[in-house]
Amino acid sequence: MSRTFDRIFKGGTVVNHDGIGQRDIGVVDGRIAEIGDLSACSAGETVDCTGLHILPGMIDSQVHFREPGGEYKEDLETGSRSAVLGGVTAVFEMPNTNPLTTSEAALADKVKRGYHRMHCDFAFWVGGTHENARDVGELERLPGAAGIKVFMGSSTGNLLVADDAGVKEILKHTRRRAAFHSEDEARLNERKHLRVEGDPSSHPVWRDVEAALHCTKRLVKIAHETGARIHVLHVSTAEEIEFLKNHKDVATLEATQHHLTLTADDYARLGTLIQMNPPIRESRHRAGIWYGVRQGIIDVLGSDHAPHTLEEKHKTYPASPSGMTGVQTTAAIMLDHVNAGRLSLERFVDLTSHGPNRIFGISRKGRIAAGYDADLTIVDLKREEVIRNEQIGSKAGWTPYDGKKVKGWPVGTIIRGKTVMWQGEIVTPSTGEPIEFLECLHHTN
Repeated sequence: MSRTFDRIFKGGTVVNHDGIGQRDIGVVDGRIAEIGDLSACSAGETVDCTGLHILPGMIDSQVHFREPGGEYKEDLETGSRSAVLGGVTAVFEMPNTNPLTTSEAALADKVKRGYHRMHCDFAFWVGGTHENARDVGELERLPGAAGIKVFMGSSTGNLLVADDAGVKEILKHTRRRAAFHSEDEARLNERKHLRVEGDPSSHPVWRDVEAALHCTKRLVKIAHETGARIHVLHVSTAEEIEFLKNHKDVATLEATQHHLTLTADDYARLGTLIQMNPPIRESRHRAGIWYGVRQGIIDVLGSDHAPHTLEEKHKTYPASPSGMTGVQTTAAIMLDHVNAGRLSLERFVDLTSHGPNRIFGISRKGRIAAGYDADLTIVDLKREEVIRNEQIGSKAGWTPYDGKKVKGWPVGTIIRGKTVMWQGEIVTPSTGEPIEFLECLHHTN
């Protein structure tokens, strides 16, 4: 007996946990109902995906959308617009806004701001501080919370827990995996004199390898002492990869597209546009991070989308702020790496979908499987494009990859069965909702 579906995505090459093959996907009530040959079935709508690859919806677990407090350069609507234009179906947004996301009220405010205004689904990291350390076990379980995020080295915003005692107090109270910006604040302060005015290539000299490695070693030691699970964001050094591969009992790792694509040689061309914390470094570190990808040491890929206006970025270093756009270009940049043979399509899916699902315990997202949300990223692996500033949906309106030719392009963003983006156009009004997590489900279905 043939089944009837709300929608059938037909004729595409599906990439999921059991391999790559041509299969149809039937959707009912926003969830995947069946995968296979559905040619005998009927549907309210059939989407022709011939010649395209269908991936589990991409999940970007590190973005900065600047709302509240920095809406002049990004907000939840524009940041999520950029996300879905790039094939991203869900994001975890960071707490260094103004006011900081460090309380139940601040989190609830963000969830309210995002609900049906953001184009993709969402969760928000809650900042861990000296003041709220005893409450993090409750804060991390609130609706819409991605978990606890701690800055051990100062970056954009006012969240900083630089001391071991403060970090330990937070980790004593966490039950979920906590995320860390790992740079040693004392060393950063000691080395500030090494910044050269007007020379952004001095950024990785100031924020050197030891600043990252020493902080990460401190963090792992505290995680072992407290029995906590940690997630080291935007790993930027070959030395950290070597160290952390021996501590996978407590630590998961994130890599970014910029640390996998750019090197210190690019400061001569791009200057402060690629000023990031932690920095873009020499090519040996890029090679080290690729080693981490190939060996399965890296668990997820995050964009660390952190927009500033071009006016701000064009200030003379070090007055220029660190951060750049990224959520929209992850698929294009990384699929270009796939086409160049640097990683497999299955590994890309593991980094952007299966990995986040696995390490953060996301409910019903990150896999193409019956019963899961019908979140799909549809890509054309053969399509060649040139990335341009004018394509960028972010309010900041620029990308460090302006002018870069790539092969592989996101052509469709499907969220809970609805086509949100198709062929570069947003075609459905924003319907973003909070992501749910297995460790803190707040209702039963």
